[in-house]
Amino acid sequence: MISLVLADDHPATRAGIRAILSEASDIQIVGEAQDGFEAENLVFRLRPQILLLDLKMPGPRPAEIEKWVRTNCPETATLILTAHDRDAYLATMLDGGASGYITKNESAERLINAIRRAAQGDKLFTEEQYQRVFKWRGLVKNKLESLTNREKEILPLLKEGLDNVKIAERLGVTPKTVAHHLTNIYEKLEMDSRQEVIAWIYTYLSDDLE
Repeated sequence: MISLVLADDHPATRAGIRAILSEASDIQIVGEAQDGFEAENLVFRLRPQILLLDLKMPGPRPAEIEKWVRTNCPETATLILTAHDRDAYLATMLDGGASGYITKNESAERLINAIRRAAQGDKLFTEEQYQRVFKWRGLVKNKLESLTNREKEILPLLKEGLDNVKIAERLGVTPKTVAHHLTNIYEKLEMDSRQEVIAWIYTYLSDDLE
């Protein structure tokens, strides 16, 4: 019998997954969590073979949860089951040690099969997913790594919607210095406007997983 903790903050989603897994006689849901803290607590207490983890929940970020699981309960394999099929999320969870990354539009049969394989120690990332991660690292991380530490500090402040004056106040510099850093950011990211940079941050960088 494969023991599994189901972590998803939507009761209706958990009910649907529960119904799917009830068709598999060798899979038993031993606990359900609606946030990251509860997920960690249940994994620690119950030591399941599988943690089926959603990416968008209150509490610790998914990458933090996976790091905690790998450190404290290495016998538990983490499978990501998510509606957010973004390259940034995929890359972060692959790097973090998850066993697989499955979208919620996959068939019940594939989900059940993935759980069985993960319980046996298999890694379930597909070649297509590895290629996506490789491309993401090449196109995005290289650009990100070209930025100075100060320029990287400005990115989340741009995402917050702060103007140059507010960013300057937050960083303890002058608005003129912020404008200089923004010019460098535009050049390094090969973009022409603040709006374009913000769109890039939302598209490629995951504040929830970094």
